[in-house]
Amino acid sequence: MFSLESFYKAYETETNELAVNGRKFQIMLPKDLHQFINSHVMHEFPLWAKIWPASWVLAGYLAELPVADEKNFLEIGGGVGLVGIVATTFGHRITMTENNPDALQFARANALINECPQLNIEALDWNHPRLSGQWDYIIASEVSYRQEDVRALLALFKNSLKTSGEVILAGEMRKLSRDNFKIFETMFDIRVLKKILRSDDEEIGIFLFRMRLKRED
Repeated sequence: MFSLESFYKAYETETNELAVNGRKFQIMLPKDLHQFINSHVMHEFPLWAKIWPASWVLAGYLAELPVADEKNFLEIGGGVGLVGIVATTFGHRITMTENNPDALQFARANALINECPQLNIEALDWNHPRLSGQWDYIIASEVSYRQEDVRALLALFKNSLKTSGEVILAGEMRKLSRDNFKIFETMFDIRVLKKILRSDDEEIGIFLFRMRLKRED
């Protein structure tokens, strides 16, 4: 049974305050990443342990999406929970999933401190998904940058998305991302939206890919 008391005993944290569509959220992150890094296996760097610009953009997009009580959302690779918490706060019915056990603990803690105890948070391995039912939306941020994940993602989308459903992926545009989306195009019709995040120092382009299954002739 998860509790904030046990969470605070297990982890040192720092809190970031974020505003999404006029509402403020408190998101806890690890204070020190060293305990999560395996120096011999660099692909295990804790990518979940920060808030990526794409997650912020996806959260804002869902906050503006009209709420339909009958629609259900599946988030994959949810990290510390920002997108799922924002979507829940704005009225959407969402199940957030993540494979990393530490990320799951942070997501559960963040859901509680943001008064979202109803957010369903589950463990999910893309390569061996154990999901029941199908979903109106499958959403994710920064999950399309590794070629080795494409087959698992396609299988997950095929098996878990309703025929009339939609996949919404957010991320920066990298060369490998472009190559992977060419593979996604074999199964999906894709619409692309671009959002620009601006600060005093830089501009970051974030792309939202809205993907619907191709109709069979």
